[in-house]
Amino acid sequence: MSGPFILVSPGATRGLGLALTRQFLRTTTLPVYTSHRTEKSDESLKKHVLEPLKDVDPKRLRLLKIDLTSEETISNAARALQESLAQHGDEKKSYIHTAFITGGVLFPEKAPADLDLAHVKETFQINVISHMFMIKHFSKFLPSAKQIKAAGAGGSAGPAKWVHVSARVGSIEDNRRGGWYSYRASKAALNQVVKTFDIHLKMHKAHAMCVGVHPGTVKTDLSKGYWGSEERDESFEPDDSAGKLVGVVERLKSEQRGKIWDWAGKEVPP
Repeated sequence: MSGPFILVSPGATRGLGLALTRQFLRTTTLPVYTSHRTEKSDESLKKHVLEPLKDVDPKRLRLLKIDLTSEETISNAARALQESLAQHGDEKKSYIHTAFITGGVLFPEKAPADLDLAHVKETFQINVISHMFMIKHFSKFLPSAKQIKAAGAGGSAGPAKWVHVSARVGSIEDNRRGGWYSYRASKAALNQVVKTFDIHLKMHKAHAMCVGVHPGTVKTDLSKGYWGSEERDESFEPDDSAGKLVGVVERLKSEQRGKIWDWAGKEVPP
């Protein structure tokens, strides 16, 4: 089947990515590509993802292998996606409807003395660099206006959404508590990537826009130990956060592109 599809990376094993994958399987009829870095079989991973879902065609779920520390695996996964699209229909008429790039890691340094070089490098690798290489290798699947027309979607179809999961702590203006040096800095850098990539899409007249989203404090391993410590009441279970984010992204218009939006649909200041 040719036409639009969903991409969530990573999203096959746990946390917000897994919740987003399930959200799209539950609420759309589109194929959903999601990635992982485990050695588990596709069969066992599909069972894990689909276990709580009812009446979902398992053929809609398609898996890619990506290690966020390796550009080679990202490139290989893009080729695997291309092959899969060709296998399931006309690849020239297939394009990303919505993509969520979710990779993130947190080492919460409270003071300069807590900074560790290995942790800082890992933070920027996962939170920024992997996102940039996802853009490099997967943005070619975003649609042009010509593709939208060829797929029969018509000129009224809204732009595809390319979404990076960022965080409110990446806002320089909103930094009121300090700390979390590498995490804050990496998310601020990611927000710059979002803006820069969106400008690229606009200049090249792609039928797509790029935004970032702040999911709140999602109750996952990444934020464990900090649940309820945020200044605002924005602590959510992964499924709740996924539902809120998908709703916000679906409602975004072209004039809201290139910015960071929170789970409630409010703009996060730069």
